[in-house]
Amino acid sequence: MTEGSTSPEPDNPRGDADAGDTGRRGRGEPRLAAVAAAFTLAQLVLVRPDLGLGWDESVYVSQVSGHVPAAYFSAPRSRGISLLVAPIASWSDSTVLLRTYLAVLSGLALYLALRVWRGHLGPGALALAGALFASLWVTLFYGSQAMPNYWVAIGALACVGCFLRARAKARDRAAWWGVFAGAALMAWMRPMDAVYVVLPLLALALRRPRLLAVLAAGLVAGAGEWVIEAYTSYGGPARRLSAASAIQGGLGWHLAVVDQLRSLGGRTLCRPCTGGAPSPAVTLWWFALPLLAALGTVAAVRARRALPVLLPGACAVTAAIPYLFLIGYAAPRFLLPAYALLALPVALGLVHLATAPVRRAGRALAVGLVAVGLAGHLAVQYVVLEHTVHSSAVSRADWARTAAALRTRGVRPPCLLSGYDAVPVAYSAGCGSAQTAGHDASTTVVELKRAAHGTAFAVLARPGSRPPAYARTWTAERVGALRAYLAPAVRQGR
Repeated sequence: MTEGSTSPEPDNPRGDADAGDTGRRGRGEPRLAAVAAAFTLAQLVLVRPDLGLGWDESVYVSQVSGHVPAAYFSAPRSRGISLLVAPIASWSDSTVLLRTYLAVLSGLALYLALRVWRGHLGPGALALAGALFASLWVTLFYGSQAMPNYWVAIGALACVGCFLRARAKARDRAAWWGVFAGAALMAWMRPMDAVYVVLPLLALALRRPRLLAVLAAGLVAGAGEWVIEAYTSYGGPARRLSAASAIQGGLGWHLAVVDQLRSLGGRTLCRPCTGGAPSPAVTLWWFALPLLAALGTVAAVRARRALPVLLPGACAVTAAIPYLFLIGYAAPRFLLPAYALLALPVALGLVHLATAPVRRAGRALAVGLVAVGLAGHLAVQYVVLEHTVHSSAVSRADWARTAAALRTRGVRPPCLLSGYDAVPVAYSAGCGSAQTAGHDASTTVVELKRAAHGTAFAVLARPGSRPPAYARTWTAERVGALRAYLAPAVRQGR
């Protein structure tokens, strides 16, 4: 089966993934650079670099921060994103600097991942694929976040594209390194996500031992730290996976498709996922994805260039399966790798609609419909992004106000917080956090009682909620939207 461009560009008779590169590089690379630059700029303008850190971001950044104690690191997490932000977070507590760094880095990574596909898609289709992925509200929102899902998506794009190049041309050394690096990046960020993404690649590589070995080596290299930590902190990988499953509500058959649909309106975490789905205008693109991907795949099959379209589609399906059918809650960011891979056949489907050999009037109508559809899609994505940024900014500002109120009441570093929203508030206050129950349980009541006599310690609770028994005699103060029960050491220090 010939593996080359799936666009209307001239055929590649040798099936060499690199054969058409030289002639198209001049036209293709500026388009990819423009898409990546627009993506970076859109993050800085629309998401804004002064947006405070979210709950999970606080955990990841605190692991390498020189300004706050490390928060408890639960079993499902991996330290890849912490190490990615370390060049900034290790010496600066500036959120603006961190987000600017991630926005620029995410744009550069998108450009490099798209370049891998130059030998498989025409420059127009490839730029369109990048623009489709980059313009999703969830991509724009998470590109500058200290979260791993976007980077799994980038690793998936690079790994699958380089896999095709190495399969077509064994002498392409850059492609072999790309397979290794893409697999390692995914596993570095989220090991289990990496395994699901590469399942189709592993199946294709069974008869190619060298390619299989490079792919496996990338996964092992990326997941090495996670495995070592599993042995040192959790009793081995099996126990860590079991603990991660328990935190996620028990992995098994869960139909989360409707939950993911409900989250498309801008809910960054849908757990529990109740309420109705967003309006059809918001969810229409989600239903159009598989249809357009199927159209692009059919066009590629007819052109006898199926594999470069079928393979990313297959990897997108396996990447999405655990988050659609195996967990009982939803977050839009979970599907970022699937969206990145599906953008390739979707772009081909749109190109096919706009360039199908029909009469001039019919082609003009098709081009007009595609243009109107894309404009409407961009408008919807912008509206949802603006809503998501606003709601996220409100909650993060609440945490910052609570932290400021705690400081005025004597809870200053070195300090410790427990209770409701303790993790993000502690990061804002420069404190450590500890819990005796729940997903982030990391200590005992006895240890907290001991800390209360020598540490600036406070327990946070919602108004109307009762504090733990050991804190019911402590002084209660209103701090932002919460109540803080201040340990004796705080009163003595004031």
